[in-house]
Amino acid sequence: MRIAFLTAPEGVEQVELTDPWQAAVDAGHEPVLVSTESGEVQAFNHLDKADTFQVNEVVGEASAESFGGLVLPGGVANPDFLRTDGRAVAFVKDFFEQGRPVAAICHAPWTLVEADVVRGRVLTSWPSLATDLRNAGATWVDEQVKVCDHGPNKLVTSRKPDDLKAFRETFLDVFAQEAG
Repeated sequence: MRIAFLTAPEGVEQVELTDPWQAAVDAGHEPVLVSTESGEVQAFNHLDKADTFQVNEVVGEASAESFGGLVLPGGVANPDFLRTDGRAVAFVKDFFEQGRPVAAICHAPWTLVEADVVRGRVLTSWPSLATDLRNAGATWVDEQVKVCDHGPNKLVTSRKPDDLKAFRETFLDVFAQEAG
């Protein structure tokens, strides 16, 4: 399965990109780094610059139809930037409209709020997003990982880097079910 990993040009939390990415590779999937600009993505370890990663496809040229699922890594700046980019928001929304699975961790659900795809859904996130998610019509829960199928697709969410093991195992299982 081709899996899109959508990030802004900078601000993605490195471990929330690299850990699920490696898990996808280990499971035999093809992860594809999609961003709003070509070139490289500058990752961060909290507030400190970390490594850079080569962008494979650019939003606006990439289509949800060419992917089996979408992973949205967190970091505070990353989803805040993505939610202000109409092409990124449309790309995310398209996965929901096509019924393709989506996985989001930490602050990533901010982009889901902007795409107006959380209404009636149950999800988790970094705790500071709880009010934003409730105001957007979602039910927020404080759980390590949450799978919601109350909508057009399966949505997998987790709270923070400490939840990565459960996040990667769950999204890979859900994506495999959806592909099969």
